[in-house]
Amino acid sequence: MSCFCLSEISLCIVCPVSSLKTDTDRELSGVLQGTEESSTEEQGPEPGPNDGPGNQGRTREVEPRARSRPFSLRDCLLKYPLFFSNLLFTVLGLVVLALGLWGLINKESFAQEKIGQISTDPMLVFVMLGLVLSTLCLSGCVGALRENCCLLQVFSATVLLLVAAQVLAAIVAYSLQVQIEGYLRSGMLAAMVRYQDDLDLRFITDEIQIGLQCCGADNYRDWEVNMYYNCSAPGVLSCGVPATCCVDPLENCTVWNSQCGVESQQLDEFSAQSVIFLGGCLGGMSRWIDQHTGLIGAVGIVLLGVQIITLFITTRLMDNIHYKLTSRGVKVQDNIWWIKATI
Repeated sequence: MSCFCLSEISLCIVCPVSSLKTDTDRELSGVLQGTEESSTEEQGPEPGPNDGPGNQGRTREVEPRARSRPFSLRDCLLKYPLFFSNLLFTVLGLVVLALGLWGLINKESFAQEKIGQISTDPMLVFVMLGLVLSTLCLSGCVGALRENCCLLQVFSATVLLLVAAQVLAAIVAYSLQVQIEGYLRSGMLAAMVRYQDDLDLRFITDEIQIGLQCCGADNYRDWEVNMYYNCSAPGVLSCGVPATCCVDPLENCTVWNSQCGVESQQLDEFSAQSVIFLGGCLGGMSRWIDQHTGLIGAVGIVLLGVQIITLFITTRLMDNIHYKLTSRGVKVQDNIWWIKATI
């Protein structure tokens, strides 16, 4: 209620405080209500064909977005063992690659006069093995760390091909033993021909003859293929064999006697058996394989099992990555069905 006081000089209007507060509250509530209505009009969805006049006042439910799965112990057990194992083999592959390159450079195998024989250089095996191992394991290492499905697919596909190739090689080696023995004989004779010229082939040949206690490919007379040990060659090595063929290459059990096999090819087997080993290394290899068949099979099964477990872990990790991406609303094409079918 308002009260008016009239005087001669001025007009005074007196209003209660409660009435002023009420009017102010009404104005503020009107402003807030208008703001809410405008925001509702801006954010509200457009009415659909099924939204009639009776449904316009209803509030439409908004489906909550799917949340990504939190980091779990399973992710840790899949991701980090795969990462660290591949990191270890990546370093190992780089070491093997560096060793092979060092051997080729140290022997000047890239020189123009030796480049034609580089295909038979044993250091080339180290180069290829190190290159394949480091590249393959690096893709698995980075793919596991960054959760990159593309790299993991390349890694798993390569491992799958390696497993298939190893199984196929084992079957071929078992069924073609005679042909493989012929290839080994040819390789052994080629190493004997270049025994004095190639330090790597010399080292490998010496280790085989010392380890298997053998001499030559089939017998000690095979050393005649070498131009220095041939009986028609001049010098002290003529008609001889390397010291690694000797039964006792140490003179007085202390000093290495490099001349212990001199003129051994001229001796008959009865006389030569007390000086050098008579049997060839191919026969020694066959006996060693027969004696260690169980060990070879166990090692092969373990290596194959490790690769299959690695393939299984990689596949499970890709499934987890696929799940996390789809849970965030990202469409991911499933390209690993053919790998999962093999597990």
